This record gives sequence, structure tokens and C-alpha cells, in this order.
Amino acid sequence: MTTQRAAGRFVGMLAGALALLVVQQSPASAQAGRGLIDPNAASESDLQSLPAMTPAIVKGMIERRPFKSMVELNKFLLDQKVTPEQAREFYRKAFVPINLNTGTREEFMLIPGVGSRMSAEFMEYRPWKNWTQFDKEIGKYVGQPETDRFKQYVFIPPN
Repeated sequence: MTTQRAAGRFVGMLAGALALLVVQQSPASAQAGRGLIDPNAASESDLQSLPAMTPAIVKGMIERRPFKSMVELNKFLLDQKVTPEQAREFYRKAFVPINLNTGTREEFMLIPGVGSRMSAEFMEYRPWKNWTQFDKEIGKYVGQPETDRFKQYVFIPPN
């Protein structure tokens, strides 16, 4: 009985460690998107609660998932006659996280509040290795609250 309990505890600990490892390796859930909805994973009801969403747009979005990039999602929304202003409001609530090491200028420009200069800064300091580096380099241009806000929209891939 003692051996069985020990084996059971070991299996439980192993399962917990494996779950932690999976979470750490998932860029969207572990590093980015805090507070934002992932349009590729959101439920129909969550999508319908977002700005400018109609039942037809949500249905089309679900049918076309996954969106490989924000540029692809942006094109879809604009094709649905969502105005650029409505899209920007949507992006304050939902976003497909961008890889800081491979993201394009066009993708970065879809982040609310990011202009040409900040987009260039995101690309200049590649490769991004960790959030400390991001805070230091991007923090030269904006304060910590803004670097923290940007982190919702991007991720640094594991090494």
C-alpha cells in the first residue's frame, strides 16, 4: 500500500510538472495576451461581445480560423466592412499575438498606439531573448506601463 501511495504521488507530481511545462512553452498563454481575447480560440459568445461584431462576422471568423497573423485577421475584418476605427476598437479587446522576432512592420502597426517609430524599434533590437531586454530597450522610448501594455500584443518565443 505504501508503494502504491508513493507511486500515485509521483504520478501526480509528474503530471503537475508536465502541465507547468506545457503552459511555459505556450507563447500565447504564457507570455502574451493577458487581458486580451485570442480570436483564434475565443467562443462564439465571447466574439459577439466584442466591438463591431455581428453574428455574420463572428460566424465567418469562426469558419476561417485559425488566422495565422494579425494582417490576415485585419484583412478579413475590413472585407466584412468593419471600418478601420472599429477594427482598432476590436484590437483593444482581441488580438492574435505577434512574435517579436519575426513580426512584420504591418503587423506591429496594428497594435493600438504603435506607430512607425515604435514598429521600427521592435524590429531593431532583434533577436528578443527575454522581457527584461524588452523593458530596457523599449522602456527608453515609453514608460513601464506602456511596455507592459505592449506585452499583451506580442510574445518572445522560447529559446
